[in-house]
This record gives sequence, C-alpha cells and structure tokens, in this order.
Amino acid sequence: MKWLSITLALAGPSQAALRFGCSTLSIQRLDPLVEPGRLPSSHVHQIVGGNAFNVSMTGDIGEQGSCTTCTFSEDFSNYWTAVMFFKHPNGTYKRVPIMQDSALPNGINGGMTIYYTQQDFNSNGNQKITAFKPGFRMTVGSPTTNSLDDAKGHAGLRFVCLTDKNTRFPELPDFPTKPCKGGIMTVHHFPSCWDGKNLDSPDHQSHMYNTAEEAFSPAGPCPASHPVRMPQVAYETLWDTTQFTNMWPKDGSNPFVLSYGDNKGYGTHADYVFGWKGDSLQKAMDSSCMFNACENGRPLKSQNVQAMNKCADLDSWLKVLPGQAI
Repeated sequence: MKWLSITLALAGPSQAALRFGCSTLSIQRLDPLVEPGRLPSSHVHQIVGGNAFNVSMTGDIGEQGSCTTCTFSEDFSNYWTAVMFFKHPNGTYKRVPIMQDSALPNGINGGMTIYYTQQDFNSNGNQKITAFKPGFRMTVGSPTTNSLDDAKGHAGLRFVCLTDKNTRFPELPDFPTKPCKGGIMTVHHFPSCWDGKNLDSPDHQSHMYNTAEEAFSPAGPCPASHPVRMPQVAYETLWDTTQFTNMWPKDGSNPFVLSYGDNKGYGTHADYVFGWKGDSLQKAMDSSCMFNACENGRPLKSQNVQAMNKCADLDSWLKVLPGQAI
C-alpha cells in the first residue's frame, strides 16, 4: 500500500477520500448476498454497518436501518468478511479477537477500517466518480481459490504481518509463516469499474471490473465494457493473533484458519451491500474532503464512538431479539 500517497495528499490539493471505522455489528453465520435466505450460512462472518443486516436483503438498505456501527451516521451499508480462528495443536479452535486501527478514535469495538477512495489518495483521475446506487452489491475474492498463483492474481486481497498497528507492508497473498509481533491485518480491496447497468450479477462480481494492480494504487482507465468509475472500496481488519504466539505449533506450520476451513488464506474474500442514505455518498465524492475532515456535516453527518458501539449493544435489556424486528 502506498502510504506515502496519503502524506502527499494531505500536503497538497486533493480529491475526496473517506477513511472511517465501523465497530462490529455481529459475528454469526449469515450471508444475505451469496446465500440469501439460508439460515445458517455455510461459515461465520464478521459484519459491520447498518442494523438492517438480515438473512435476506432487498431494496434500498439506506432506508431500512435505524442505526449504524460506522462513523458516518448516513452509512447503513453492510461490510463483511470471514472470521479468523486459531487451531490449537489439540485440534480445538478459538476465534481470534479483532483490534481497532490506530488511525481511528479509541474505543471502537473490534470492527474494520473502511475506505472509499477515487483513483488514489491524490486524485480522482480527472473524471466523475459515480456513487453506488440503491440495491447495489458485490463481492471480491472466492473461498474456492485453492492455489498460491490464483491468490496472487486477486489484486488487493492481502495479509500483512504486523510489527505494530502502523505496519502496512510487505503485503502477502497468503498467511504469514511465522508469529507476527503486532498481529495480522487482512486487506480486501474491491474493483471500481461498473458496467453501468447491473446492480448485481449471478457471481456478484461480473458487473464490476478491476484496473488497479494492488490495493490503494492508481487505477487504470475503465474499459468500454465497464465504463463507469465508482469509488474504490477497501476493508482493513486487524486480528490480535499475539495471544496465541506461545501456542504456535512446534513443526512451524501456520495455526490460523479462516472460518470456511482455509489455512492458507488463498480464498480470502469479502462482501459489500450499499446502504448510504440518499445522495450522501455522492456529495462526499463530489467534495474535496479527506478522511476525518469529511465529518461533522462537511459534507457527511457523523457520530461518536459511543453511538457506533450502541448500535450493536447486546449487553443492555432488549425489547426484541436481535434481527427479529427487521
């Protein structure tokens, strides 16, 4: 990732780029995009975003939720990925806790860092950036990917062995092969060229096209088949693997596994369902704000960490079971 680009962008003229936190909404077996209506889904996901998340999701999600775990209170989108587990030498599994990014406000409950960038952190490529439409959805990666060469071909789907939370390279196409001092970060970077017609496709990917060679790098021109430039969406998730360092297998083999049984990381993948209210995302893409300068109505409405976490508050007395009121 080109973090030098961030510094340059903040130092000179720039187009809009959003970077914000979303606390964990839920960790459960649901996948309304790939397995709509199936309860439970085939594997466990961590979900962040709006509380309209459910076993089946249709229509304008931005008008269906009542709260969101994300910084921007107009963003009811849902973002989700597979969960990481540690496999003990005795054969048992333990879910790996999630950490907040050091670039975000303190107190966020797990979750992810979400990005909406344009061509890169410096520019929109001198072109119109079109926000996603109500009903839009997509995936990136596939749990059926089973070779290192194929994993390398998924640009922007990477693992980072953290020295600390500020580590951003090198990026790996598979799990690190040694204990990581600061944990492991997973990166999921979506394509940004749209065919201009379909809000989804049978494989949830064909309506989009990728022209970036790696995460947060300048994207090439969109092809005629997918001519509409949309925001580049990316997720970062920080997994606190450090508590398992002393339990690393004696044979040196990787002990971490993604929730669909992948101990290589080749099949890492992510899902996205658009849910921004009204034209709020388009306003942001048309502005020149960067990161937290987009908050507090400039141009996006935002909320504090307490409100973000409260949207997923399962410790208080609840009037209904989670998800049953939707």
